[in-house]
Amino acid sequence: MFTGLVEGVGHIQARSEKSGGQRLLVKSELGTWTLGESVAVNGVCLTVTEALSDGFRVDVSSETLARSTLGRLAVGSAVNLERALAMGARMGGHWVTGHVDGVIRWISSRNMGDCIHVTLELPAPFASFVAPKGSVTIEGVSLTVNEVHEDRFTVTIIPHTQQATTLERTRPGDGVNLEVDILARYVVHALAKAPNLESESTARSDVALQTALIRAGFVNASK
Repeated sequence: MFTGLVEGVGHIQARSEKSGGQRLLVKSELGTWTLGESVAVNGVCLTVTEALSDGFRVDVSSETLARSTLGRLAVGSAVNLERALAMGARMGGHWVTGHVDGVIRWISSRNMGDCIHVTLELPAPFASFVAPKGSVTIEGVSLTVNEVHEDRFTVTIIPHTQQATTLERTRPGDGVNLEVDILARYVVHALAKAPNLESESTARSDVALQTALIRAGFVNASK
């Protein structure tokens, strides 16, 4: 489990093909790694298969390559890194699993003082999971949603995030990894099952629950 608070920027030093996917060598300055530990690379949860003094190796399955941007990155590319959350640590950001939902398009960005206002694509399959003032993870970075429109949404990147991550280098048209909020995922799934319940009293409670979740910002009422 992660929080979406990037700890450092690493670089892909080498890439090789292996049965069922690829193997990446990532250079990092985050200290000593441990064999078998989890690490989020651009928001993708991977397992360290070899710990090195200046980085680590990870294996990336074909499923992960197809669902994320990791297969498109050239050797030398910068990547956001976050180590798994330690029990008892302060909880910044939001709950992030590292299970990327898909790649979306970075539509535009414009400066707003020291901040960057970004518009991102919102494909229909993800629309129900993104709500104003809710959380999303973009390239492993926890961000707050500003506005949600029919096919896009906006976020703001503050100066610290610009300096600590790779997001400032992203350009219009680039693909970025998206992970929706895990709470929204389970809420939407539960509500989708509600029409199958025959009990009238249960149906009424489901409506009340949905109304409360919309008011709290966990569900986008327009979807």
